Amino acid sequence: MTDGARKLLDEIQAELAPREPDNRLVPLIAAGKAARTVFAAIATEEWRITGSDWRSFHEMAARAADTQARAFFGMLAPGEQQAQGMLDALFAAAGADPGTELPRAGCQAYPAYVAWLAVNGESSSVAAGIYANFATFGAYCRDVAAGMREHYGFDDAACAFFDFYATDVPEIEQQALRAIQAGLDSGRLKRDEAHLYARLFQSYELMFWNTLADEFAG
Repeated sequence: MTDGARKLLDEIQAELAPREPDNRLVPLIAAGKAARTVFAAIATEEWRITGSDWRSFHEMAARAADTQARAFFGMLAPGEQQAQGMLDALFAAAGADPGTELPRAGCQAYPAYVAWLAVNGESSSVAAGIYANFATFGAYCRDVAAGMREHYGFDDAACAFFDFYATDVPEIEQQALRAIQAGLDSGRLKRDEAHLYARLFQSYELMFWNTLADEFAG
């Protein structure tokens, strides 16, 4: 049974919900109001992020205190590598990143925090903090992919990175719940830590999007 894990995730997501509209870039893309060059910047920054998160998730799996958390992070790592490969088509379609600060500190704060969690966080608390943000990130990616097709003329290959993260994966959700429940059952998961990790994870992700919004608002 994973009822306790589901209840904790519901609590965390309710806490995060008021800040979800604070993402200023995704609505611009969805409306076709961001400069087209933003996609070159996204590809550049995400290439670094996926490589860093791939290493971080492997480290989380290696450090995990129980098999359920180990399995959860072990499922996430290959996805980062797969997603990174999908960026090739976006690079080809979007062209060169016109930014002068490469990489952008506001975009790379997010993977730096994930790397910090990999070294310092208790694994089941980290699983709760990270997974609580998955649904919102997926919604952002769905809106970006729709905007790319409708307003910017990108083909399916160029949108594949966002389509990938927009797709629900029930197996990952079930493994996240098992990892969180194992932490609750063992007493290793600290609820205040799970909430803290989720809030900071959300804040750094919003920093990624809003750094680009400041640079590329049309």
